[in-house]
Amino acid sequence: MSAAGSTETAARVAVIGGGPAGLMAATVLAEAGVRVELFDAMPSVGRKFLLAGRGGLNLTHSEPLEDFLPRYGDRAPEVRRWLELFSPADLRHWAAGLGVETFVGSSGRVFPVQFKASPLLRAWLRRLDGLGVAVHPRHRWTGFDEAGTALVRGPDGASRPVPADAVVLALGGASWPRLGSDGGWTGILEARGVAVRPLRPANCGFDVAWEPGFIARHEGEPLKNLALTFEGRTVRGELVLTRTGIEGGAVYALGAPLRDAVERHGSARPTIDLRPQLSLEQVRDRLRRPRGSESWSTWLRKSLNLTGPLPGLLRGAAGAGAGPAELARLVKALPLHLTGVKPIERAISSAGGIDLDGLTGDLMLRRLPGVFAAGEMLDWEAPTGGYLLQASLSSGVAAAHGVLKLLGRNLPHPA
Repeated sequence: MSAAGSTETAARVAVIGGGPAGLMAATVLAEAGVRVELFDAMPSVGRKFLLAGRGGLNLTHSEPLEDFLPRYGDRAPEVRRWLELFSPADLRHWAAGLGVETFVGSSGRVFPVQFKASPLLRAWLRRLDGLGVAVHPRHRWTGFDEAGTALVRGPDGASRPVPADAVVLALGGASWPRLGSDGGWTGILEARGVAVRPLRPANCGFDVAWEPGFIARHEGEPLKNLALTFEGRTVRGELVLTRTGIEGGAVYALGAPLRDAVERHGSARPTIDLRPQLSLEQVRDRLRRPRGSESWSTWLRKSLNLTGPLPGLLRGAAGAGAGPAELARLVKALPLHLTGVKPIERAISSAGGIDLDGLTGDLMLRRLPGVFAAGEMLDWEAPTGGYLLQASLSSGVAAAHGVLKLLGRNLPHPA
């Protein structure tokens, strides 16, 4: 890598990766007057960002910071530093500056008013174009030459050096590889002595050995308004039954400890509270209602409003002859046997990546001075709900600030 430029016009930075973290890093740098070239292996940038927008583009969450930070587990101290540079409020202000207004939904999640990713991405790319950022699609990063200069392979198949005063790597993890984040960068960095923790699925589904007749009737159906508990932690949310297992926000929120348990022990056994709004005593009282000639499903519907797959789940766990006390216990703590983790290619995001101990506080790789990293390349994870995108964007800001410090520039705010 070439030495940092000594004049305002000399500074050049290469951003590798056109996802949210890379685009945000490019934004901050270009607004500071740095000449930015952005390279992405795909035919267009922001592909995973657009996929995330299919469900409404959950940008961030409105909850207070003391509730927000624990979503990042043991990486909360590091993520705090990123959020101090670019907070959820800053994100909303930044989006408004692009002409995209946001609102807080009933769950506290923050969405664009249009519920789409494409208008924001188009406005963002127009901003980058106006700032003079040169975007190079179909250019894959292949590592560094002997002098430490980044190499990219273009559509013609030839690799060329990209002289720059600094490099920001934002290549994503390994989920949804067809959209560009295939984790192929891990070997390149490890060969340079960078510690990389194995990439693992996050916000993923789990395997469950459903009874064939049950899942044939209920595949694809949601389990709503429930609470999932594992290792002393409880989350409210929804689950969706799949042919081979379970998906949904509730299991994603507990995904890290569930995944770790399956990897350690071969299975995990969370419990589901089917009626979290009722106490055990209230459930027991309602189940004392005489069944008479009613079917099992009708009796449970009239007693506890258990419908859809819930009566079948309860019957499978209770067996014949269970009385009101045993049924009440199962309604409040129905065991769920998870036997495997869905592969990383089908996960929403990935865990693992560059060990944060191998980075400075400015997100520069200690083994590669002048090379910074951001986004899902780093070893952190979070559940869905706005936490993933927020931290990715904030880490892009943090990496860009690190570059500007290296270049001796002022630190502007991206909004």
